[in-house]
Amino acid sequence: MEIFISALMGELISRSMSSIIKKYSKPPAEAVEARLERILLRGQVIIDEAMGRHITNHGMLRQLTMLRYAMYQGYYVLDTFRCQAYKEEENNLAVSQSGVVSKFHSAQRLCLSSSNNKKTSQGLEVALEGLRSMILDASEMVRFLTTYPRLHRQPYSMHLLLDKCMFARQRETEVVTNFLLCTQSCTSSFDVLPIVGPENVGKSTLVAHICEDERVRDRFHQIVFFRHDNFRAQDIANLTGRCAARHVNNERLMIIVDIVGDLDEDLWESMCSLCRQSTKSGSKIIITSRSDKITKLGTTQTLVLKHLSHEAFWYFFKVMTFGSTDPKMHPRLVYLAMEMAKLMNYNLADASIAACVLRANFNISFWCKVLELRRGYIQNHLCKFDGHPHELLSENRPVYFQPMATTTEDILVLGTNQTCSSEEEVPKITAVDVLYGTSRPQGGTFKVLAWKSPIPPYHCYIQTYEIRELQARAMKRKRPLEWY
Repeated sequence: MEIFISALMGELISRSMSSIIKKYSKPPAEAVEARLERILLRGQVIIDEAMGRHITNHGMLRQLTMLRYAMYQGYYVLDTFRCQAYKEEENNLAVSQSGVVSKFHSAQRLCLSSSNNKKTSQGLEVALEGLRSMILDASEMVRFLTTYPRLHRQPYSMHLLLDKCMFARQRETEVVTNFLLCTQSCTSSFDVLPIVGPENVGKSTLVAHICEDERVRDRFHQIVFFRHDNFRAQDIANLTGRCAARHVNNERLMIIVDIVGDLDEDLWESMCSLCRQSTKSGSKIIITSRSDKITKLGTTQTLVLKHLSHEAFWYFFKVMTFGSTDPKMHPRLVYLAMEMAKLMNYNLADASIAACVLRANFNISFWCKVLELRRGYIQNHLCKFDGHPHELLSENRPVYFQPMATTTEDILVLGTNQTCSSEEEVPKITAVDVLYGTSRPQGGTFKVLAWKSPIPPYHCYIQTYEIRELQARAMKRKRPLEWY
């Protein structure tokens, strides 16, 4: 019995000593931060090299996607760790401005701060170990990368590259491209690829971006776009003439149908029947919609597009905002940018607009004003109208925005219209000029260019503004705002 107790005590002491050694032998957070930064740089080199290659192996594309999102997560954790002091400083300032706080609440804040520091430090270690194992696993893939042909010549600055490509959509791009270039048809005459995703996720942009590929243009003699709220009988009539001409010349046809409303299944069957009779084998149809009802129309697996994760969104916004400037030179601005990114609801157009505004003025005071304006703008709509401004605009509900240059009037955004730059004249004045600059058009209602996409199909987002004096708006509030 004494021997058993002695052995048990020895085991417990051994485990306790091991635990203590392990605990105190952990490297400090600063050392982990430096290691994570180095491993992120290695991951960035691999991703940048892969972005410039035409990769057809689906397993390699999946591995690259996993590595890319691990890299985004690593950058997010690293920037969060570096901005922690500024976050605590802002919290302490807010508390001091609100008045005297009890000792209990002070101790509570101290405990929460310590807990957050511990979590962030643990997050650094988790991100480091995850990236390290992924890069080790990718050693074989790196050797194969050089065997794939280059797609384009990359510009010197990463923000110029992201401004001209589909961000974080390399796998989806290759899936659609391989579908279009595949010569083994699933049916006798044509294949159908459904692409499903929420509003403003980039379905039409992805397809238009792929249609610019020379390999796709060489394979199809004609590419036909149908962009209507509903697929109509008139489209069938237009398509009949095109198919007849293609059938005579024995040419392949590519049809893209962008469905915003409901799809008339009878018209769809008419179009499919026409394609079977009149088009050459190898013709393709891509149909995009927000509804997953189109899944049953496909002859191949549906491609589902989702919004970016908050880590990927932050990476995009940081690169676009700082451009060729090293963010490490402006740590406080990085914190302000992180706080702004949290308010954008994963909207890439909004991120591009804000990045343009901030990049033009690297001034802490200016960035603080922009952040304060955005916080008030969003909080106001969440409290009064129970919705984020982006959600209200997508539902064609008006929102208010106060220009930075004045406090005596508001801008009422009545709605947003998406169009192509070639379809109608684009307004000369931009939303940035009105909201962040000094421009003030004469008259009550006017149109502005909110944003123009730098990649095909070069969509322009045109908004209708109305200037309202604060006093006049306050008087009108006596009546119910039924249009909200």
